[in-house]
Amino acid sequence: MATQRLGIVMHGVTGRMGMNQHLIRSIVAIRAQGGVPLRNGDRVMPDPILIGRDAEKIEALARAHGIARFGTNLDAALADPADTVFFDAGTTQMRPQLLARALRAGKHVYCEKPIATTLAEALEIAQVAQSSGLKHGAVQDKLFLPGLRKLDMLRRAGFFGRMLSVRLEFGYWVFEGDLQPIQRPSWNYRKEDGGGMILDMMCHWRYVLDNLFGQVKSISCIGATHIPRRWDEAGRPYEATADDAAYATAELVGHNGEPVIAQLNMSWATRVRRDDLVTFHVDGTDGSAVAGLSDCRAQSRVTTPRPVWNPDVKQTMPFFDQWQDVPDTQVYDNGFKIQWEHFIRHVVEDAPYRWTLPEGAKGVQLVEAATRSWKERRWIDVPALQV
Repeated sequence: MATQRLGIVMHGVTGRMGMNQHLIRSIVAIRAQGGVPLRNGDRVMPDPILIGRDAEKIEALARAHGIARFGTNLDAALADPADTVFFDAGTTQMRPQLLARALRAGKHVYCEKPIATTLAEALEIAQVAQSSGLKHGAVQDKLFLPGLRKLDMLRRAGFFGRMLSVRLEFGYWVFEGDLQPIQRPSWNYRKEDGGGMILDMMCHWRYVLDNLFGQVKSISCIGATHIPRRWDEAGRPYEATADDAAYATAELVGHNGEPVIAQLNMSWATRVRRDDLVTFHVDGTDGSAVAGLSDCRAQSRVTTPRPVWNPDVKQTMPFFDQWQDVPDTQVYDNGFKIQWEHFIRHVVEDAPYRWTLPEGAKGVQLVEAATRSWKERRWIDVPALQV
């Protein structure tokens, strides 16, 4: 059994998502486990170089996690033929240009979502990647969450019968910053900096809907800026110019060709009274299920109780107790790490991989359709995307 090195240029990993999910819980964890196993029994050991603008910050991060290579010169990193993969988790506005530079340098590319702020840019970089002959991928981490993997198992087993609808509830209260410290970056609430609920989350919901419930056919959406004034990391007040909530209905074409209705509620100005910060409630003719990040609960047709509507009598039926837990039948690893392992195998041994930049472009397509629906106050069709 041999171990081969894979050089990875990692850009934008000093931010919350890049540092925690991609560096620490993915690449550092993969290194700690001895690399990624291949079909032939060999292993691949990621050898990252961390690139960022703040020299002190990037050095401190590298030294804290045993990363020997770091710096601020992206051009030099891209020019090194020993590093064959480029990863970006920086700002969305810069992403298409960074990916294009990396592809021109002959690097395979992997990046966070959204892959661009506009569909035109997303299609352009997806086409460049497709024609390059290099490997490319976009993060679609929600597909690897334990709760959604259990939900998908129910779907594949035919548990739902004919799927009727899915209701997505996402969000929590993000502190304004005057009374309590903020728990999300302030740029999330400035449109000019790439912020906004629709841009951030519709990219996620597109690949979740397409893969688990049905292809998105059309959407009706309204966005809102519920909290117009917030305070940044330094305690300075600023005007929130981006939407902090969105409410949408989508028509899907289910995997059996039948229509499925999806309701998507997402808000950073809501207080949680549900099983998790995000829940997916699926109803079908033969059963229903509710999944969160980790857990999934199901209720079959034959175990469905018979509630009685009587507003004059206090309800005593314990609805939450009437659902059965879908058990953990395996160890569920970190979703970001799982997709990193898939991408590494794709690069090294040409393993099948379907979470490509064209798939990432579909997320931006839904963002634009939802935004257009909000502005024009009407349903917007979402045609098949040709890349």
